[in-house]
Amino acid sequence: MIVIPAIDIYQNKIVRLKEGDFSKVTFYNNTPLEQAKIFESYGFEWLHVVDLEGSKTGNVSVLKTIEEIKNNTSLRLEFGGGIRDEASVSRILSSGADRVIIGSLSVENKKEFEYILSKHRAEKIVIAADVKDGMIAVKGWTEQTSLSLQEHIEYCMAKGVDTFLCTDISRDGMLSGTNTELYSKIMGEFQGIKLIASGGIKDIEDVRKVLELKTYGVVIGKAIYENRISLEELAEVG
Repeated sequence: MIVIPAIDIYQNKIVRLKEGDFSKVTFYNNTPLEQAKIFESYGFEWLHVVDLEGSKTGNVSVLKTIEEIKNNTSLRLEFGGGIRDEASVSRILSSGADRVIIGSLSVENKKEFEYILSKHRAEKIVIAADVKDGMIAVKGWTEQTSLSLQEHIEYCMAKGVDTFLCTDISRDGMLSGTNTELYSKIMGEFQGIKLIASGGIKDIEDVRKVLELKTYGVVIGKAIYENRISLEELAEVG
């Protein structure tokens, strides 16, 4: 299992939200590059970067940050937030990102999503399957759809994408414990899926629970910044 530390960026600062709510934001001191270098020093290979401002506005706002991290570390980078068209995907990949995370676009504009897949290799794409009460949420989690998680995974896999970042919004940023039941169900229903678990992880035991499910990866954010998990023990697990 790949352990992927997260950097969420808002107003050019590292932040964490509770349940995706922009009124419940916590700012942290390190710059994105400073934090990326810390993660690199502990041996992590991947970094998860989210442009929270972009997820609201639909305009990617941190391309310079991507370039800065890629030019000054050896980290591989997956990036999400504000991706609304193929041009955005191309700019992000050209800036140095190794994978692009697509959420709202794959739900609301299937024509453009399928055009992206015709222009870029499927392994460059991760689907953000953000879920609340079993249904997909979009636009930075601010809108809940009538599309079920299972229906959306089936559609994306039929288009050749096999990597999914699944976040239980109700637990994200809450340090309330990860939803292993949800991840176990997905792993059981979809053969060949590369599932990256996200949301609610509160301690190293939660990480071990996800590890037991044999998911492809796990994203961890707030538990790191709130010192609930040390980078030493996290590096050992991942």
